[in-house]
Amino acid sequence: MARKTPDINASSQADIAFLLLVFFLITTTMDVDKGISRKLPPMPEENQQQEDVKINRRNIIVVKINSQDKIMVGSSPTDVSQIKDKIVEMLSNPTDNPNMPEKEVKAIKGLGNYPVSKGVVSLQNDKGTLYNTYIQVQNEIVRAINELRDQFSTAKYGKKYAQLDEDHQKIVKEAIPQNISEAEPKDVSKGKK
Repeated sequence: MARKTPDINASSQADIAFLLLVFFLITTTMDVDKGISRKLPPMPEENQQQEDVKINRRNIIVVKINSQDKIMVGSSPTDVSQIKDKIVEMLSNPTDNPNMPEKEVKAIKGLGNYPVSKGVVSLQNDKGTLYNTYIQVQNEIVRAINELRDQFSTAKYGKKYAQLDEDHQKIVKEAIPQNISEAEPKDVSKGKK
């Protein structure tokens, strides 16, 4: 007669596996990737002809970052902490300086006619630029636009931009547009030997 082998009780193994699964789910941190919030233009249709948009030279605010992380706004060397103030001054052009971006009077629904800046911030960087410097410059450009929007909304509505309802935020966006152009990074070191 053959001997019967004893069965192993496996019911507690499922409980242990479940407890280990719960333990690892609770103790593991999930990294959330963050990026730069940008609204990109829609993709052009396949048959659409590309138009050359002519922009007056005075309307372009050039911000350059070289491979040594040196920053230039226009033709003057600038520290990261000065970028916001320079862009605010140039986009608002309070004295109507002919060397700064011009304004175009636009009819904005819910506001009426308002002089809107035609300024475009053109960000150019080298392939050797540190990512941290690039992000700091990006943040300062957006801070400048946000400051202008806060100033406008406080003057017109008595509240900061973030506190406005959607309709008023749309008006502020039309009056203070966020026009940022980014050029393809260049490798300046290639031409040097």
